[in-house]
Amino acid sequence: MTDRYASFVQTGAGRALVKRLGLPDPPRLRRHTPGDPLVPGPVLLGSSAGGRIAEPAGKILTAAGVELADPVAAHDADRRFAALVYDASGITDSAGLRQLYDFFHPQARSLLPSGRVIVLGTPPAECGSPREATAQRALEGLTRSIGKEFGRGVTAQLVYVTREGDAGTPVSLESTLRFLLSGRSAYVSGQVVRVGTGTAVAPADWDRPLSGQVVLVTGAARGIGAALAKVLARDGAQVVALDIPAAGDELAAVANEIGGSAVQLDLTAPDAPTRLAEHLASRHGRVDVVVHNAGITRDKTLGRMDADRWDSVIDVNLSSQERINDVLLERDLIPAGGRIVSVSSIAGIAGNRGQTNYATSKAGVIGLVDSLSPVLRERGISLNAVAPGFIETRLTARIPLTIREAGRRMNSMAQGGLPVDVAETIGWLSWPASGAVSGNVVRVCGQSLLGA
Repeated sequence: MTDRYASFVQTGAGRALVKRLGLPDPPRLRRHTPGDPLVPGPVLLGSSAGGRIAEPAGKILTAAGVELADPVAAHDADRRFAALVYDASGITDSAGLRQLYDFFHPQARSLLPSGRVIVLGTPPAECGSPREATAQRALEGLTRSIGKEFGRGVTAQLVYVTREGDAGTPVSLESTLRFLLSGRSAYVSGQVVRVGTGTAVAPADWDRPLSGQVVLVTGAARGIGAALAKVLARDGAQVVALDIPAAGDELAAVANEIGGSAVQLDLTAPDAPTRLAEHLASRHGRVDVVVHNAGITRDKTLGRMDADRWDSVIDVNLSSQERINDVLLERDLIPAGGRIVSVSSIAGIAGNRGQTNYATSKAGVIGLVDSLSPVLRERGISLNAVAPGFIETRLTARIPLTIREAGRRMNSMAQGGLPVDVAETIGWLSWPASGAVSGNVVRVCGQSLLGA
């Protein structure tokens, strides 16, 4: 679906009109193309006094071929940076927050278009005192505000890095830094990511971080699911694409394009989890990554909704995920080091009129991550979710114009996202190198004004 307004504002006449009338100004986002450098310019790395993460972060960036700017360059008014990375882990009280101002204030206009801001901190629950926890929690307000202020496609994120993982920090943190700095995270902003202590295995080739991995994608025939299958295959995965029999032709086309395999299966059938487990066991012997993408909508206001609409949405969007997880885990088909990624929605965070069933199911997916990820961590398996906002698909193309335009413009990017934006985020959470990232719900919404 084409966003004609966003295309128009890139023209000379469009830019003049936007400036004169103060209209939304969707920037051209930097998205990932294979072979791209991680960032298109130097990165300025700073640290609070006593910060513990700057040194390993610097090693990661240098090894990734990133040019780290000389701190003296920060005082050059004409110098431009591709990213600002700041280690705030040394801030132990509210007075220490002044260090954030001292670093970011002079650099507020120094970022290139589609630049990146990453702040590294300590999880408040791990802090040694209430004052330190207070200061570390304050970092969320900083990054969310920067994401809304800097404009021009700039994203801002907060990454909490556990103290328990300090010995393995370079490996545990690397996948997250690579994702957030790259064009893969074009439509992700204002997020809080927690990097813990799970097993993280760096790939031999960061251009193919899923090489040798067997990945199941449900709902793979079209839209976000089809984009997912293509991105994961591009990253080296052997993709098992699943969808309902009615979508068989589209599913086969996707599987053939990526060199994967197609499974036609209705996930609501009583024997679906068993049949799926048997297929994976006989064909592959395991499944390294399970991506629960299948979902439906059956919209009506609650007072007008019949029971079938309620039941079908809960069953497909939530209960089927639980049933599949139970069988695959019971049969040990997801090995240690495996990853599960579920697709939630911004509706599960903020709610949505006429979608009580859908919002309930998607909030339940977040509950699944909260409740099951600590259990799976004991087995060396990570569990995360993504929560898309307004994504340009055939589904959103059917939304009435005024509502569609509101969905597109009510975020820091002033535009809708693309299916590939969701796919890239799920790809990152699927990498073996992201095994220490678990229990997260990452919004792919351009920092929507709706919800938290």
